[in-house]
Amino acid sequence: MSKSNKVVDANFRMPDEMWYRIEGLLPKFSKSEKGGRPRLEWRQVLDGIFYVLRTGCQWKALPREFGSGSSAHRYFQMLVQSGVFRDLWTAALEEYDDLKGLEWKWQSMDGAMTKAPLGGEKNRPKPDGPSQTRHQTQPADRRPRPAHRSERIRREYAR
Repeated sequence: MSKSNKVVDANFRMPDEMWYRIEGLLPKFSKSEKGGRPRLEWRQVLDGIFYVLRTGCQWKALPREFGSGSSAHRYFQMLVQSGVFRDLWTAALEEYDDLKGLEWKWQSMDGAMTKAPLGGEKNRPKPDGPSQTRHQTQPADRRPRPAHRSERIRREYAR
């Protein structure tokens, strides 16, 4: 592919140092005896996967220079199932622990430590669900309604 056809900035490419570390964790494939379309290059696939993870774009919106979005997603699923990303995460944590040190007693990943809005009290009574009587709660329009059908009368309410 010529340089004029490339649309993705080089900053979205994996650095060589990172590639050399990841390369050993990737599954090896032999050529199929049946022939068929050759597999994509791992570096191209990983650049595409990391592009999607960094930008948040849909797989089908992946630039063509990384291969098709469907193929990249299929490779991503295979790498997740085979534990490559878990192994990569473990290796990164161990290396960071050697360099800076980790506080292993306290770890959080992309979490929120706040009270949920309108979450209610911690030990509040639980509703009984279907066994509750009808019209027990105030309706959304705040109009009082009679409990029994015989008491229902059609009225105009002021708004």
